[in-house]
Amino acid sequence: MSIGTGASAAAAVDPARIERDLVRLVRTPSVTADEEVVQDVMAELMGEAGLVVERLAPDPAVARTDPDWPGEEMPRDSLPIVVGRTGTPGGKRILLVGHVDVVPLGDESAWSDPPFGGVVRDGSVYGRGACDMKGGVVAILEAFRALRDAGTELRGGEAWFVSVPSEEDGGQGMLAAIRAGCTGDMAVITEPTGLELITAHAGAIVFRLTVPGRAAHASKRREGVSALDKLMVLVRALEEDEWERNTGETDPLMTALGLPYPTIIGTIRGGEWASTVMDRVTVVGRYGVRLGDTWRDAEAELRRTIERAAAADPWLRDHPPTLEITGGRFSSARTNPDHELVIGLGDAADAVLGRRPVIAGAPYGADMRLLVNEGATPTVIFGPGDARVAHAANEHVPLAEVADCARVLAEWVVKEVG
Repeated sequence: MSIGTGASAAAAVDPARIERDLVRLVRTPSVTADEEVVQDVMAELMGEAGLVVERLAPDPAVARTDPDWPGEEMPRDSLPIVVGRTGTPGGKRILLVGHVDVVPLGDESAWSDPPFGGVVRDGSVYGRGACDMKGGVVAILEAFRALRDAGTELRGGEAWFVSVPSEEDGGQGMLAAIRAGCTGDMAVITEPTGLELITAHAGAIVFRLTVPGRAAHASKRREGVSALDKLMVLVRALEEDEWERNTGETDPLMTALGLPYPTIIGTIRGGEWASTVMDRVTVVGRYGVRLGDTWRDAEAELRRTIERAAAADPWLRDHPPTLEITGGRFSSARTNPDHELVIGLGDAADAVLGRRPVIAGAPYGADMRLLVNEGATPTVIFGPGDARVAHAANEHVPLAEVADCARVLAEWVVKEVG
């Protein structure tokens, strides 16, 4: 086999193949905790791309005992991971990483097309997971196929394609892959960034807050204490805390986001009867993790905020609210913008697309923090699609962006390990 070049590999990217594979993946439902079938498809596609394929099946019960376990929001009994490898072991190892799980559909009546229909319209593929992040997964797949088609040998090291489950509800699939040895000298995750280059991201924790009150008949409401009223005391404290944490940020990558560390109440449940003063209310919300902090740092901040507010209220001081951390636990992460990974990927984009990607930060958590913090693998996020349509009805990704991402990845792989 002759040794190809990055340019020839980039030129071998096939848009028709991208469309075919992306439609197939979108039409394969893979809501978080139900990823077995889509990983079967991924193993097949990796094999067709000429990769050496390995299936990993860590026990979720064992994963939950890991001291750095990142939580979960969906019950599961499997963690299917697929790894494809090519190149020469013993040299540099680079990882291209994507997750195949998607969020639930939401209100199906809000969709113009079937959520798992994989409809192609106006140059984009529509469907749940098209943007987040099956478009990025197909970009990786096509980069490897282009390398194969161009006859490119990787003599300077290895390139691994790591396909993981369970990113949407915490990242235990990525952590399990790391524990199984999926680490390297550097990594790219192809989450949707509009082909911007994310070198830093915030994080988030999910919390459950239960606020007590005292029941009374509505006609004697002053004899009771409304749990809803007391919840509002805590909400006002959270709003003040959100303002202080965001206005106190100085990192330009974060301040450019406007509100890098949002706090929201996502669900609220309370009350049993219209004419009874509410004696208990429970809310579930999201609390941002500041750049440079772990999820445990954020939990400590959140607890201090709630405790201070409760201590200042006569009722809550004697009847304290209960705070629990549930669901995913996303720490923050950062890779230095001067790192060779950032420079090299920027050079590859410039060579293929004629422009360097914008370096940016992100207000959300991602598997990047696990690779950086637990896997000691410098990582960035670079992929096709607009994150604003992720998780939304009519989610979609432009096929041209998927192809551009594949070309950049092929160029980068050759420059790093070719």
